Amino acid sequence: MSSAREAPRYTGVRTFAGLRHVPLAQARAAGARAAVVGVPFDTATSWRAGARFGPEAIRAASVLLRAWHPTHQLEVLGEGAVIDAGDVAITPGNAARSAEQVAAALAPLCEAGVTPVVLGGDHSVALGELRAQAMAHGPVALIVLDAHADTWEDYYGERLFHGTVLRRAAEEGLLEPERSLIAGVRGSLYASEDLEQARALGFALEPIEELRASAPPAFAARVRERVGAAPAVVGVDIDVVDPSAAPGTGTPEVGGLSSGELLALLRALAGVRVIGADVVEVCPP
Repeated sequence: MSSAREAPRYTGVRTFAGLRHVPLAQARAAGARAAVVGVPFDTATSWRAGARFGPEAIRAASVLLRAWHPTHQLEVLGEGAVIDAGDVAITPGNAARSAEQVAAALAPLCEAGVTPVVLGGDHSVALGELRAQAMAHGPVALIVLDAHADTWEDYYGERLFHGTVLRRAAEEGLLEPERSLIAGVRGSLYASEDLEQARALGFALEPIEELRASAPPAFAARVRERVGAAPAVVGVDIDVVDPSAAPGTGTPEVGGLSSGELLALLRALAGVRVIGADVVEVCPP
């Protein structure tokens, strides 16, 4: 990780937090514990496009990060511990092919025990991510912070869309819904059955009101009880955050978390067996 004491943060090539760049094809052999991977795909979105520029914008914002984490008392971004593996080569306009490309690109990392930290892209990119994880670990638990359940049957007749991705993942057996949780759900619905469809698949849903009613340690306790010792993927759809704090998203919903609340919820998950993570739906335009 480059040091801002040696050169200003705005100089050099933009990698995540100034990390060493190792091409994705070589990342498995790099000896890192985790790899940041961009998936700049957004043509499975239903409202504002632009999340294809999410990985680039996240990397640009991340130059302010430093290696030492004072809350956890850990050198999270220590020398060689995390690398930036660049972006997956996706196919604009083709969600099915892009999911295959994501799975093929991430599978070697998952098999080698390297934790992929995926920067989306719209939420449909999670299908390829979960395929890669399931190939290495079997069906995984999923902890998602999201304003939407993303378990609709189809959208505009399309079965793979950012609003259908968790249903497709469940149908493919990539995750264990009975060990999975979708938290932060809010906003208007097409029908009263919308959320019941998610529960019928086996997912636990936690509306924003319930999430706010308890402290982060209590949320983490519910997660641990549900996930148990299963390998887990943690997903953050940035629209779980209120538009006043995160306006750069394709489908904003009022009444979301503050940035501080989101950080507190994620930090409370320390100790969960996390094998992968993603941040999706960051839409800079």
